[in-house]
Amino acid sequence: MAWKDAYQYVGKILGRQDADQQNPQDRHAESGRQDAALPLGARLGSVVNLQRTPLIRAISQGSLIVMPDEAETRIVAISRVQLPVSGKMYRYYLNADAEGGEKFLQLYCDADDQLQELLYCSHLTRVIPETVEDQQAFLGENGSGLGDRSYSLWRQQLADIGWDEDTLDAAFADADSLLYERDMGDPGLEFVAPVKGMETRIDDAGGQHGLQQEVVFMPYRRNLAPEGGQTELLLISTEILRSKDGDATQRGIHVDFMIALPLEAERLLVQ
Repeated sequence: MAWKDAYQYVGKILGRQDADQQNPQDRHAESGRQDAALPLGARLGSVVNLQRTPLIRAISQGSLIVMPDEAETRIVAISRVQLPVSGKMYRYYLNADAEGGEKFLQLYCDADDQLQELLYCSHLTRVIPETVEDQQAFLGENGSGLGDRSYSLWRQQLADIGWDEDTLDAAFADADSLLYERDMGDPGLEFVAPVKGMETRIDDAGGQHGLQQEVVFMPYRRNLAPEGGQTELLLISTEILRSKDGDATQRGIHVDFMIALPLEAERLLVQ
């Protein structure tokens, strides 16, 4: 069962907080490390060996995914995203750029700690919602915006932020936009409330550096080819920073657009 299925099954019933949902200082006192007992045996500094064949194939089919470069083979930050589901979601960051540009692996494990979904995610763009109306739309408030049945990504938007013409030609061909369909909830509904959670990220093994932020997100999807094409996900995530390095005066809001591809666990080795 993928995380989106688990979320839909549980609905709005909040599960109790477990030991992994304590604050970083409490866990540090108990274990000495914040990055112990993680899926795939990952630790901060672990080397990630990712078979690139699925990424190369997806790019050949017009995906906007960006492969990790040679400097992005180590896990530099780890987060737990607390959601109202029985399973657990983790993000292993290969790049922890404060201005966006992140690349990470997103893992969902069920209640028995079995890996059920693995995504490789690369940054597309970041938007700062400056008006109240923009913030409400990206939070899915008032029954519209984030959580609508579909989302269109426009070629001109990417051209305006510097995407090169060859990449845009491969993705868009002669079209002006790419249409993504919502990837959770009843497809017949015009709107489904987005997922809400809390992400706690650590940038060092002792948990002294990192951040905590609210996340409100929705996955959208498209097929890269009419028949036999891979699935490409567009993750739209509104993130409200609550603290950084323990400083609760650090605040801010932004919207990250991430492109993601599902991966088979056999194509990934963490050492």
